[in-house]
Amino acid sequence: MRSAGAPVLHGVLTMTETTQMDILAILKQLPHRYPFLLVDRVLELHPGESIRALKNVTFNEPFFSGHFPGRPVMPGVLIVEALAQAAGILAFVTGRVIPDENTKFYFAGIDKARFRKPVMPGDQLILTARVERALKGIWRFSATAYVGTDEVASAEMMLVPEASR
Repeated sequence: MRSAGAPVLHGVLTMTETTQMDILAILKQLPHRYPFLLVDRVLELHPGESIRALKNVTFNEPFFSGHFPGRPVMPGVLIVEALAQAAGILAFVTGRVIPDENTKFYFAGIDKARFRKPVMPGDQLILTARVERALKGIWRFSATAYVGTDEVASAEMMLVPEASR
């Protein structure tokens, strides 16, 4: 989306455009790797504003063998981590930063975490995050996870760059 009259800057993502990312682009934005990469696709990203991403939840996930035998449920802490990874992508893209061994965002805080419904194998987890505030490198997001139209988890979270730690 582009506002009327806004200049077209080819090859540059402006604040009014939206983008999608496949797994190869995500691997360039996040330092996480299997089995801890929890974002499979970015469906929609508005730099400086919001992100909507996808995590396909499969029975092959390593945590399902022990959580819980006979009734596999995705651990809530991993749902929150998936939300934090989506928020991290939004922060990196907004800041026009490509992470490397010296540039990372760390999960710095979580408030008001709520878990409403279990997430099970076969579900598609939709991860959303919205920038609430970015000040002196500290990012605050409101984040919500959905399965279909059902809200399954939500939280307010903070991310900080490595240099701020």
